[in-house]
Amino acid sequence: MSRRRFDEFVLDGQLGEGTVGTIYRAVEIATGTAYALKLLLPAVCKNDLVVSRFRREITILEKLNHPHIVQYFGSGQHHDQLFYVMELVDGGTLKELLITGGTLPWQETAECGCQIASALQYAHNHGIIHRDLKPGNIFLNLRGEVKLGDFGIALDLHAHQLTESGLTVGTYAYMSPELVRGVRNITGKSDLYALGCVLFEMLSGRTPFVGDNFAEIFAQHLEHTPPSMADVGIPCPPSMDRLIHQLLEKDPERRPFNARTVQGVLGELIYPAGLPTMGEDRVERPDGGELATQDVAAAAAGPLQVALAKRIDTSQNPQEVSWSTLLWVLAGIALVVISVSMWTNWK
Repeated sequence: MSRRRFDEFVLDGQLGEGTVGTIYRAVEIATGTAYALKLLLPAVCKNDLVVSRFRREITILEKLNHPHIVQYFGSGQHHDQLFYVMELVDGGTLKELLITGGTLPWQETAECGCQIASALQYAHNHGIIHRDLKPGNIFLNLRGEVKLGDFGIALDLHAHQLTESGLTVGTYAYMSPELVRGVRNITGKSDLYALGCVLFEMLSGRTPFVGDNFAEIFAQHLEHTPPSMADVGIPCPPSMDRLIHQLLEKDPERRPFNARTVQGVLGELIYPAGLPTMGEDRVERPDGGELATQDVAAAAAGPLQVALAKRIDTSQNPQEVSWSTLLWVLAGIALVVISVSMWTNWK
């Protein structure tokens, strides 16, 4: 990807800010296309470790091109500040959806899970382990598509590793036992554990393990067995309940073989004719035959994705209709006031 110049864009509002960078909505002047632009904070530009990690994140994004991973569109430098440009996803995050819209039914949870698993399998195939999978890093567009983002602490198995042995990285509620222990040789099965936490939360509205502080949460990740969906009264197929339990196994070797296995189990529940194509995945019927192109398109935009898109759209602007109505009411009041004033003056 060619280098980008900062003056190619006009910043149009802040989307978020982290410990090392700020994300802006940026409009490309030449095309009018809106992107998300992540700009390193001035305060950390001289920190060699932070800069190295930011460059590593860019290198990782350059390797990934998948429909369920936020797309990368190049990088550059503005004075001392590094930046990169990525796809602007218009439906917010899964975290925001769960806060505003509540829990998801098992069918939509499985749809999301299929898309996330597809993204994870692609990343793992390219030697990338995310290490921070959580609802806040899962983005949604208004078509009901899931996009995995924020590879800021991802591990590239094919690259020279920055010094971080023994460090605990990730977000407490979604960290695998091996991440909690600071194990150096992390595998993709750590991401599968986090996916189990996310699926659990989508269905129940809470993470599998909660506590007043990180020590309590860590202890539960290491020692406690989470309740099943049946235990907490959440309706879902037994095979989905078993899958979540397997994903949350303490021993990585007892978890599903890979993300594609997870995608297959969830897909069987919601796509009886076979999984739609997701990146490098082949689409097969149970008899081994391939779906026709038009069948794939129909499956990829099936009723579950449509339902998910509607849920995302509703959660984005729950007051949109009421504000529109309010504007019409105010306009009507203004018209009445003007009419009365004119009538009074005429008299």
